[in-house]
Amino acid sequence: MRLLLIEDHERFAEFVKASLEKEGFAVDTVHNAGDGEAAFAAVNYDAILLDLGLPDFDGLELLKNWRAEGNDTPVLILTARDGVDDRVIGLNVGGDDYLVKPFAMPELIARVRALLRRPGGALDAIMTAGNVAFDSNGREVQVNGKTVPISRREMGVLEQLMRRVGHVVPKDVMEDRIYGFDEEVSSNSVEVHISRLRKWLNETEASVVIHTLRGVGYLLAEKEEE
Repeated sequence: MRLLLIEDHERFAEFVKASLEKEGFAVDTVHNAGDGEAAFAAVNYDAILLDLGLPDFDGLELLKNWRAEGNDTPVLILTARDGVDDRVIGLNVGGDDYLVKPFAMPELIARVRALLRRPGGALDAIMTAGNVAFDSNGREVQVNGKTVPISRREMGVLEQLMRRVGHVVPKDVMEDRIYGFDEEVSSNSVEVHISRLRKWLNETEASVVIHTLRGVGYLLAEKEEE
């Protein structure tokens, strides 16, 4: 899942970004409304974390513009404005949730996941494919009911494949969902993760396999019976 964090306090933004990435999210961080608009126009984000006190113009204006354009990407407002009227205004102009600073990171992470689980959201609680189960909330993978270790990056690849079981996931879509702007991505990064994931699926006796459609992308499907 890829998130956009618009927060003008750079050190705080880096802390939030690092915390979210530990939970398996890819996070792009910008520090003003103008860069936020540019990032939003370039990437199809799963959710946005929006500070209101931005240096160039108020985050509420940014949110109003998005909603006026018909965009319904979930937005979690992060702000020090703690008055009831402030919260009401933020929700009325299109915010999906409102979190007052300072806040505990576990609460922020829980609220992000709750947004993504809403109808039409990008996050399902548990996905299954064959004997493989993926808990997107607990970031846990099981094979035949047994929890097995898997790296954060391979987990991101598996998640994208399991969200589209039986359908092709193009390579560029895979890159877009698991990497942020500031991450170095080599031309064969996805291939390397796919190779490691295939080895992991084989070693754990998973009943699914990853097919490569050259020039198109990757597809997760159950193994054919011999």
